[in-house]
Amino acid sequence: MSSSSSVNTLQRLVEQLKLEAGVERIRVSQAAAELQQYCMQNACKDALLVGLPAGSNPFREPRSCALL
Repeated sequence: MSSSSSVNTLQRLVEQLKLEAGVERIRVSQAAAELQQYCMQNACKDALLVGLPAGSNPFREPRSCALL
């Protein structure tokens, strides 16, 4: 590996580390509380929790009509 390519690699690494250092961070406890609050506020819209109305479920088996 030539010295110019290793210098370029290290410069890219330094730039990446500068970007990561500049990211605003919050405490895990604060993030968890905000996530919990968001989930509670939107639980009424969650189809996995409240289900889908029978008429609007696209995955429902189609009804078949049989003649006797």
